[in-house]
Amino acid sequence: MRKQHIKDTFGSIDIYLLDQILKGTYDECDMILDAGCGTGRNLLYALKSGAKVFGVDQNPEAIAQLRLFASSFPQVDPEENFKVVSVEELPFESETFDLVISSAVLHFAENMNHFEAMLNSMWNVLKPGGYFFCRLASEIGIESLVRFVGNGRYILPDGSERFLVNQEMLLRLTKKIGGELHEPIKTTNVQNLRSMTTWCVRKIKSS
Repeated sequence: MRKQHIKDTFGSIDIYLLDQILKGTYDECDMILDAGCGTGRNLLYALKSGAKVFGVDQNPEAIAQLRLFASSFPQVDPEENFKVVSVEELPFESETFDLVISSAVLHFAENMNHFEAMLNSMWNVLKPGGYFFCRLASEIGIESLVRFVGNGRYILPDGSERFLVNQEMLLRLTKKIGGELHEPIKTTNVQNLRSMTTWCVRKIKSS
């Protein structure tokens, strides 16, 4: 019963996003965007809490499922809040959101220019003082096991091809976009098959 209660509350949420929620990091976040939301596995708790939730994804079927699911929550307009659009072309005004979620999206970048286009698009719609939660593949801990194929992309030991980051790159990008880490960079090594890194950044308020 307890397990079912937890799933009813949080759904299939990313465990590292749940970690931030349980810490209270996002308690004051009312406007939330999931950029690359899929069917909305990371959005159930936010919807239930009454937040104004938005999502974009390039998969029309995923957005259709999310619109149907979210239609029971009065604070959202499914057709307006959930769009079929690419992350690098977000259809929102600058500084709109308190929290932007990017879960398993940025490692599909075709090259560094594409990566930064997606990152800058998400950062642009984030309010000063807002939070950016990102989970993405990295080479951290498996540097000797990945094979570079060009344009920032690598073949991982699990056979997949991904755009990979490392700690130096994330620290440099944090500074470049005008952010600050509010949590240390954390990486999970999955039996030397792949590494997934959690990058939690807050947008610095202008003085």
